[in-house]
Amino acid sequence: MSLRQKLNDAMKEAMKAKDAKRLATLRLVLAALKDRDIAARTETSRDLLGDDEILSLLAKMIKQRDESATAFDAGNRPELAAGEREEIAIIRSFMPAQMDEAGVQQAAEAIIAELGATSIKDMGKVMAAMKERYAGQMDFARASAVIKTALSASK
Repeated sequence: MSLRQKLNDAMKEAMKAKDAKRLATLRLVLAALKDRDIAARTETSRDLLGDDEILSLLAKMIKQRDESATAFDAGNRPELAAGEREEIAIIRSFMPAQMDEAGVQQAAEAIIAELGATSIKDMGKVMAAMKERYAGQMDFARASAVIKTALSASK
């Protein structure tokens, strides 16, 4: 079952269960997904986004909510921060398990070795391969730092 179908089914279940917070969050996700679908349309292609692109969208939405929660905490608004964290939990439930630091390190080393990357100049190739293979499974900002460190050390 595709991720898009899982999101639609979860929205229907939230409607039946009268779970207002989950329903509102899923509607936001599906609206953002529809916006992306429309933006990706061309004259010749009406294809919908694939699961990897949906995972990328979900990761972006989690990052936005995390930043908002941090801002709410700084502004002494814990009730709003808690709401953002609830949305994060709901969105994260549709993503694969996140890799730990060791898993990110191992994946980065494997791709660096596979591509024969030797310097910082190869970082773009390595990041592209990481995003292709591990979409939604890791924080790519953290992965970028790991790759940069590994490529700097291999001079």
